[in-house]
Amino acid sequence: MSKNMKYDRQDVLKKATDLYWQKGFHGTSMRNLQDVIDMRPGSIYATFGSKEELYKESLQYYAEQGMARLTACSEATSSPLAALKMFMKTLITGNCATAPSDMCMLVKTVSELTEENAELLCEAKRLLHMMENAFAALFAQAQSCGELDEAKDPATLACYMQVQIMGLRTYLRANNDGKVKVDKLIDELFEKGLV
Repeated sequence: MSKNMKYDRQDVLKKATDLYWQKGFHGTSMRNLQDVIDMRPGSIYATFGSKEELYKESLQYYAEQGMARLTACSEATSSPLAALKMFMKTLITGNCATAPSDMCMLVKTVSELTEENAELLCEAKRLLHMMENAFAALFAQAQSCGELDEAKDPATLACYMQVQIMGLRTYLRANNDGKVKVDKLIDELFEKGLV
């Protein structure tokens, strides 16, 4: 890429995120990045600093997209619990055919990386915690509007929801015919007051 060529940073981040999400950090080579984002290694280093920094920005981009999806679900309904249920369904079964991977990129990062990549590992954990806090805020809203028992702890419910999302995504990945079952399990989580 010549110095005077322009690029759309958001487009580059989306392409890099999709590639990293599909192949993982270690499975993505600089050659893969060069081919997918259409930037030469020198331009990648000049723009992002390193493969690690591009990955870190990709993790942040991925989390921002998740937060935007959660916000869209909240804006689509006046019920915080309905928004959380809609988010789970959209995330787990709604985009499984179009997502680069059926695993959460943040979870995939935590599973793949070791202390050798401590900064990236820490960032993925921070972003997972950020999502969990957003769930907790919606559970607290559900309490405020009388949808949820005041005795329940929003932070504990958010943790439980995070665990359910991770588990249900893995279950879906392990079972080719699992979409209907997973949708039913999500319904039951909310109908039986498990979250």
